[in-house]
Amino acid sequence: AGAVEEEDHGELLAGRQVGGHVDAVLEGLALGGLERLGGRQIGGGLGAEHAREYARAGANVVVNDINRDAAQKVVDEIIAAGGKAVVNTSDITNYADSENAVKQAIAEFGDLHVVLNNAGINRDRMFASLTEADWDAIMAVHLKGHFCISSHAVHYWRDQSKAGKKVDARIINTTSGAGLQG
Repeated sequence: AGAVEEEDHGELLAGRQVGGHVDAVLEGLALGGLERLGGRQIGGGLGAEHAREYARAGANVVVNDINRDAAQKVVDEIIAAGGKAVVNTSDITNYADSENAVKQAIAEFGDLHVVLNNAGINRDRMFASLTEADWDAIMAVHLKGHFCISSHAVHYWRDQSKAGKKVDARIINTTSGAGLQG
């Protein structure tokens, strides 16, 4: 068996329903659905389950994944169950592009209340075998990706607050236990 390389790039964005009575704050979802997401991808694994749980709780969800088909599958499941969700394929590791996920949540659902950062990639190698390119990819997704989405959300929330609107929002960062199993 060779080394496993996973590319899970997605985040989850959740917004209160228009007219809103639902603020989805379950331990485990994010804006994103917005970033390179995962447990695997937001389109799979932990990220997909976060999206489904937020939708079951009544949140409107933006499912972000660079894999459009994976994100669309999750969105279709949410809609079939009576929820509201849309696909976003912004690259969370690109500061300018990642802003599109936040803008889409606001445009589609009227506001943004939760960013759940769950993006991750796996380079299944011992540290001594890790290349600089592997390291850079991991840092881009796990750190920069979370920063990019969160930064745009915080700027939006700060502008809302300065305009006199009460802001009740959350950033939730999750991870998998994969790193503990080396």
